[in-house]
Amino acid sequence: MKNPINDLFEGRSRHTLDEKGRLAIPARFREILKKRADSSLVVTNLNNCLVAFARDDWQKIKEKAVNLPLFDSAANIYIRYFISGAIECPLKQGRILIPSNLRELAGLNKEVVLVGHLTRFEIWDKTKWEEEFERAKKSFPRISQTLSDMGI
Repeated sequence: MKNPINDLFEGRSRHTLDEKGRLAIPARFREILKKRADSSLVVTNLNNCLVAFARDDWQKIKEKAVNLPLFDSAANIYIRYFISGAIECPLKQGRILIPSNLRELAGLNKEVVLVGHLTRFEIWDKTKWEEEFERAKKSFPRISQTLSDMGI
């Protein structure tokens, strides 16, 4: 029996974007997509980085978003920023092409870091990632109690 908890994006790895904006997807991430019979990722913008989803996981997000209230300002901001930025990026020869508008929005230069987030992974500019990781490292002792209260 297949265990979906084993088919999650985990770990961090450094990569290089080529001159056209193509990104090699790590073999362990490609294996997850292969198990899901998925040949592309949906990539969108999120807080100083990009985030990539398998199509099934993105579909779940869309199903929730489509029912958001029309006149709710938070819902509209979410759709305008997060949902509208989504672009399907086909996986070709183990790579995806990240569109230039998304690369610019996330400030991606040549060196990037992929950060597994279980049902998705983030794509960070290397310098921005190092700054974010330092913030997370400093905050981790403080938030540990909250995590403990959640049963983690």
